[in-house]
Amino acid sequence: MGQPDEKVQSASPANFTALLRDWEVGDASAFDRLVEMAYPELRRIARIQCRSESPTSTLQCTAVVHEAWLRLAQAQPTSLKDRTHFFSFSARLMRTILIDHARARKSQKRGGGAERFTLLDSDGVTEAPEVELLELNDTLNELEKLDPAQGRLIELRYFSGLSIPETAEALGISESTVKREWVVAKTWIRRRLVEGKR
Repeated sequence: MGQPDEKVQSASPANFTALLRDWEVGDASAFDRLVEMAYPELRRIARIQCRSESPTSTLQCTAVVHEAWLRLAQAQPTSLKDRTHFFSFSARLMRTILIDHARARKSQKRGGGAERFTLLDSDGVTEAPEVELLELNDTLNELEKLDPAQGRLIELRYFSGLSIPETAEALGISESTVKREWVVAKTWIRRRLVEGKR
C-alpha cells in the first residue's frame, strides 16, 4: 500500500460519513479514499501515542499507522458511524498495537527497558510524572470498569488527542462537563499510579 500524501486535506464530517456508508455497502474504492483522507490525521494520532519515543522514531509511528490500517481493513464498517467514531476506533487500535508491542518488549527484556510515557498533560503547577505504558493501560482499564464515561473521555483526550470541543461532540456532552470530568479522571489516574508505586 502506498503512502498517501500527508498534505491531503481531511474530508468534511459529512463527506467522511458518506464514504463510511459506501464502504459499509461494499464499495472497495471508498476504503481507498478513506485511506487518503484519514492518513494525515492518523499520523497525528500515532505521533501523540508514540510521544515517548525519540524524535527519530517516525518509522515506528508509521508502522503503527500501517498496522492500524490493516486492522481497520478487517473491521466491520457498520461499527463506524461517523468521522469522530472512526478516529476514536483507530486510536484504540493504535493503543492496542502499542500495548502489544510494550508487552512483547517487556517479556523479552524481563522488565528492563519498559517504555515510559509522560502522564497526561501537566497542570502547570506540578511536573507530569513518567509512567510505564503498561501501568497506564492497566490503570485506564480499571477506570473504564469503574466509570466507563470517564475512561472513554481519557481515551479520547489523551490517546486520540481530541480537543475539549471535539471530545464534547464525540461524547454528546457539554464542554464544561468534559473539563470537569477531565480533571477528576486525571486526578484519579495519578493517585492510582502513585499508590501503585508504594
